[in-house]
Amino acid sequence: MNQQAPTATVAPWYRQPWFWFLTIAPLSAITFSMFMLVVASNMRDTMVTDDYSKEGRGINLEIARDQAAADMGLNADMAFEERSILLNVNTLEGPADFPYLILNLFHPTLSQNDRTIQFRSDGNGHYTGNMLGDINGRWYYELRGPDNHWRLKGEARLPSDSKVHMSPKGSAQG
Repeated sequence: MNQQAPTATVAPWYRQPWFWFLTIAPLSAITFSMFMLVVASNMRDTMVTDDYSKEGRGINLEIARDQAAADMGLNADMAFEERSILLNVNTLEGPADFPYLILNLFHPTLSQNDRTIQFRSDGNGHYTGNMLGDINGRWYYELRGPDNHWRLKGEARLPSDSKVHMSPKGSAQG
């Protein structure tokens, strides 16, 4: 009597739960790596600079411009009326007397939304400028004179219903 033990049929490899349990982590890591490679190759790296010494000299120049604004006692009030901006600028000696002023508005995350607005003098420290488009949200601003020897900088939510006060310390109240 020759009895053979019953043979169990083995399921194919792709139906084995241990195979999927052991391969899910490496497969997902490979998939995620390929996705990140595609994203990294399609994105521009605009924050990296190659010339650190040039950047350092630029920072020192900007600090000197801030100090020049403080030495002059510059302060300004900016008010919005639809797409017009009214600017009142004063110094230690009274109302400012510049032929024109330049306001740079920098979007915190999207550099393509940055704006430059030129103000013309209406006399007695009053300046007017016009925006081509609407601005909404948080912006970094930088007000410069025609000779670019001083600047007032800060951050504000624009447009503002009240006046935005600019001072050499970079504070904006509005």
